[in-house]
Amino acid sequence: MTVEIDRNSGFCGGVIRAIDGAEKFLAEGGPLYSLGAIVHNESELARLRAKGLVTVSLDDISSPSPESLSGDASRRTLLIRAHGEPPETYRIAKERGWKVVDFTCPVVLKIQKSIREARERNAPDGQIVIFGKIGHAEVLGLVGQVGGDATVVENLAQLKEAIASGTIDLGRHVDIFSQTTKSPVEYEEICSYLSSRIADKALLSIHNTICRQVASRHKELAEFARSHDVVVFVSGKESSNGRVLSELCRSVNPRTYKVGSASELDSSWFRPEDNVGVCGATSTPKWLLEEVAVQIKNLH
Repeated sequence: MTVEIDRNSGFCGGVIRAIDGAEKFLAEGGPLYSLGAIVHNESELARLRAKGLVTVSLDDISSPSPESLSGDASRRTLLIRAHGEPPETYRIAKERGWKVVDFTCPVVLKIQKSIREARERNAPDGQIVIFGKIGHAEVLGLVGQVGGDATVVENLAQLKEAIASGTIDLGRHVDIFSQTTKSPVEYEEICSYLSSRIADKALLSIHNTICRQVASRHKELAEFARSHDVVVFVSGKESSNGRVLSELCRSVNPRTYKVGSASELDSSWFRPEDNVGVCGATSTPKWLLEEVAVQIKNLH
């Protein structure tokens, strides 16, 4: 049995930037609090917790004297992760005296700016539509740029429902954006449908906001999955990108198995003659892919 790790899998640039920044800060000895999980991978979060990174919620930072936080309040530093945050979060942090280190992904920052500009350009009748996972941290940050006045759709069916109900008015200008980690194929399908329903093309602006690194991963990963007998996809349970990419792998290779760590491997998945591919989400660390690959080799 041979085992190959996908060379393109692992953290995306935005996550690398946030984790590197957190580790450098922690190495200097100061307490650091991450607003939400810095990455959607349980194993990597455990590693960073051991270094002193504490994950907190918006309720924690909103409280004048949160019992869940320790140490001198004047030394508390809040990390904004790659997903980004709405303007309201920065206001609350400032009011409560938090020092903020901002590691919002530059790609996400650009989209946030584009959404604000679209609202200003097409006010008062313009509409913002976002293709993304409802409740996802990045999506909440995007919606927050326009005070919550945006429609989020997770799939084509939801888009059709929003049009049928009048939530999206095709007689008014529509700006459509995508969460950076969504499927390029699904986004193209949604944009094509929207375009087919709007007679006056001047009323539709389609913004190409899927991260280029993520977009290229879809094609590369499909080829990787197709070229192996078995695929082991490594991802955290909360990773939206992990769900999308693991489903992509399974669509081209039915012998695709999703695991969170090496402990979840099952020897019955493999045959001695198999060529096994190990890959993962943009939130999966390289060290975890390597750990899973070693364990697979030890199964037979």
